[in-house]
Amino acid sequence: MKTVLIVVGKTADRNFSASIDDYVGRIKHYTPFELVVIPDLKNNRNMTFDQQKAKEGELILKEIQPGDALVLLDEAGKEQTSREFATWFERRSASVGKRLVFVIGGPYGFSSEVYAAATERLSLSRMTFSHQMVRLIFVEQLYRALNILSGGPYHHD
Repeated sequence: MKTVLIVVGKTADRNFSASIDDYVGRIKHYTPFELVVIPDLKNNRNMTFDQQKAKEGELILKEIQPGDALVLLDEAGKEQTSREFATWFERRSASVGKRLVFVIGGPYGFSSEVYAAATERLSLSRMTFSHQMVRLIFVEQLYRALNILSGGPYHHD
C-alpha cells in the first residue's frame, strides 16, 4: 500500500518546505509515500471562492485512481490523539487495496464533488492553522504514527 498526500499550491515558506522534506524522507523509511502538489490556480482574482474550490476540486479528483481511499484533512473531521491516529492508520492501511490518499485543500476548502468522493474526514485540531503549516503538522503526525507502530520511542513512554 502507498500513502499519498495531495496539497493545493506549493509551500511558499522555505523553512516549512525544508521541514516537510525532512519528514517526507523519514516517512519513506517506513512506507512508500508520495507528496503531490496541485499547482496554484492562475488568474484566480476573477474567480469566486466557489469557482476556485470547483477548479481545485477538478484538479484533485484527476489525481485520484480507482480503488483509492480518499481522506480529507478537514476542520469538521474526526479528531484523534497521535496514538489513535497510529491505530487508525494501521487498520486503514490493512484494508486499503492500493493507495491511502490524504488531501489538504486550498484556503476555501473543498468542492462538493471532492467531499462526495471522500471516504473519511480527519481533523488535526479544532484550532485554525495556515495551509502551509497544516502540511508540516500532518507529515510530522504521519511520521509519529509510523514510529509508534514500529515500536519506536514516543514522548510519553
